[in-house]
Amino acid sequence: MGTWTLEYEGYDPATERLRESLCALGNGYFMTRGAAPECTAGEHHYPGTYVAGCYDRLVSGVAGRVVENEDLVNLPNWLPLRFRAAGTPWFTPDRPGLLEYRQVLDLRRGVLTRTLRYRDPRGHRTRVTQRRFVHAVDPHLAGLETTVLAEDWSGRLEVESALDGTVTNAGVARYRDLNGEHLRPAGTGSSGADVVWLQARTATSCILIAEAARTRLTGDVVPEHSREEVLRPRRVAHRLVIPVRQGQAVTIEKIAALHTSRDFAISSPVEAAVQRVQDAAGFQELLDSHVLAWDHLWRRADLRIGGEAGDVLRLHIFHVLQTLSPHTADLDVGVPARGLHGEAYRGHVFWDELFVLPYLNLRFPEISRGVLTYRWRRLPAARRAARQAGYAGAMYPWQSGSDGREESQELHLNPLSGRWLPDHSRLQRHVGSAIAYNVWQYYQATGDTAFLYTRGGEMLLEVARFWASAARYDRALDRYRICGVVGPDEYHDAYPDANRPGLDDNAYTNVTAAWTLCRALDLAQSLPAPRRAELFERLGVRREELERWEEVSRRLRVPFHRGVISQFEGYGELAELDWDRYRARYGDIRRLDRILEAEGDTVNRYQASKQADVLMLGYLFSLDELAALFARLGYRLDEDTWRRTVDYYLRRTSHGSTLSSVVHAWVLARTRGAGAWRYFREALASDIADIQGGTTPEGVHLGAMAGTIDLVQRGLTGLETREDALWLDPAPLRELRDFGFDLRYRGHWGVGLHIIDGRVRVSLPDSEAAPVRVVVKGQVAVVGPGQVVELPY
Repeated sequence: MGTWTLEYEGYDPATERLRESLCALGNGYFMTRGAAPECTAGEHHYPGTYVAGCYDRLVSGVAGRVVENEDLVNLPNWLPLRFRAAGTPWFTPDRPGLLEYRQVLDLRRGVLTRTLRYRDPRGHRTRVTQRRFVHAVDPHLAGLETTVLAEDWSGRLEVESALDGTVTNAGVARYRDLNGEHLRPAGTGSSGADVVWLQARTATSCILIAEAARTRLTGDVVPEHSREEVLRPRRVAHRLVIPVRQGQAVTIEKIAALHTSRDFAISSPVEAAVQRVQDAAGFQELLDSHVLAWDHLWRRADLRIGGEAGDVLRLHIFHVLQTLSPHTADLDVGVPARGLHGEAYRGHVFWDELFVLPYLNLRFPEISRGVLTYRWRRLPAARRAARQAGYAGAMYPWQSGSDGREESQELHLNPLSGRWLPDHSRLQRHVGSAIAYNVWQYYQATGDTAFLYTRGGEMLLEVARFWASAARYDRALDRYRICGVVGPDEYHDAYPDANRPGLDDNAYTNVTAAWTLCRALDLAQSLPAPRRAELFERLGVRREELERWEEVSRRLRVPFHRGVISQFEGYGELAELDWDRYRARYGDIRRLDRILEAEGDTVNRYQASKQADVLMLGYLFSLDELAALFARLGYRLDEDTWRRTVDYYLRRTSHGSTLSSVVHAWVLARTRGAGAWRYFREALASDIADIQGGTTPEGVHLGAMAGTIDLVQRGLTGLETREDALWLDPAPLRELRDFGFDLRYRGHWGVGLHIIDGRVRVSLPDSEAAPVRVVVKGQVAVVGPGQVVELPY
């Protein structure tokens, strides 16, 4: 990492797919992996282009069963551009003769540059420089520029520029036994002398996808050359033959456009794509506007942090903003757990907005609102799911895709044993609380009552209604209980030897359900009377329901054992795992569940967690807020109990998810515990070093990337947006004591925060917006536009 670059020197086939993920370029509408344009999918390469929200559903046979899966579709590849000296093989970096190879991802400008030299079988040396972008202004455009220099030869250079519709979804090894043939050919053709187009249709969702490419020679001298069209049902190309002289550089410019039938303001995708490339400016002019757009994004997005941590955090910001850009605000899309960078998790939407939106709320709130609107549009599906399961309100799915139905797979493959196993992850009902939390946090950061009183409020009330109906009263305990669920840990999906899946009284689920009910009651009280009447009449909310919400929010059960919060009822009675023996035997035990299953055992028998579960409560809530929640429920939670709980689960977590390091770093930083920096560094390295051994090539971990950014933004500052104020309780790490950033808050476009030497500096730019109330460790200051205030902590 450089300050603004990710650089690779030399070609390494074994890490090529990792580079493709980390060097992917996107603009919130579509993303293209950083694959070599001359290479097709194979062992070392996997070109992939993905449009946000473009899903398709196929049926496959697995383990004697028929299963249905919905995937984010790998679309026709617009990149293909290959070259050779006439009479020699097409160049690829996998052939002998590669002399130099270098890739540089420029984060500041959003440009990937590749330079290489090679010697062909005739001994001729050629230098090639390529630059590419996915346009940050026009979300449908991308560009690839290739400059070829014949170092010691003269002759004919052959170039083929293509659109390839033969691609499939085959980027994840454990899915390859499943049907991945999502595209059906829908025609190829040309328009004018230098434009070709290709159209395909998804198999089940019937989405039309069209790409067009304009290929031209550019530069000071454009030699006479010949051009030939190659039209096939699934692939279309221009083949150019260009005379070159020794020492002469030839530049080939490829501008591509991509449209689907889901787009606004088009008549047909193919007409729109062709028109777009015909009207598009040249590569350099497009690049200039693209770079300016990224400059504007960075002014609002950057963190002012030095050193290696700051460098990696910029890479994380870059990939968050490529997946969720200002263009996303107008799309009907959620937060894909693995970005738009690959096919892991099938491009589905889990709960990762819980880690992503806090960063966006205070930088690009319009994106947050768009993502929350994705959830609102799927409220009817969540209501239907609740109704079919015998509940009221809205039961959101653990995995969501095109229409909001549950997309979690019914079977999953354990690569260690080769067995297909039942998948009960759909019992993670806590996703509804995450959506409610995101609605409330968005409102606290923006003051957007127009959203809270309409779409946001409707979701919040319906999730509260679900929790109230899911809670069952236990007379013996005089408590309400939520049974048959799975918590964020994910390892535990049943009790040992149980004949049904699910666990009872998962602490995280119950506490966040109580919090959701409290916020729904707050909303009911704060709604303007006319709006309250409209909303309650339309939803059928009655006074008796509010009374039940009040009661359940005070009587939900939270289990304890040995002076710590239990992950779920009975957790403390499970066997202890011999962690040292498993580490000595296997080394990396992040996926302990797979190891134990391959041994014929099950992680359900042990006090062993994949990732933070109980400790997630410390990620969502400050200790003061958490203690108040527990007090409302009739439990005492003091600092000593929380510290014991943190220590207890630290010793029993395998960190099988990249999110786990983020949460543990956060919780340890907030409790001033040792080890926060170690977990923070591990979270930073999750993708760039692919610490899980092969997962990042399938797509980045977007929640973990955003979580590291938010760890600085909110975790180390103790920043909360509540009660119409900015609350700050800094807990800087010894290794990270001087940092700053700018926020958008309540109409201010540049609230500056700087943590240094035991002081918090808060500054506001000149504007007509109202002053901001700031609370630092009980000290209250009102900062007006154009003012700077410093407070000790």
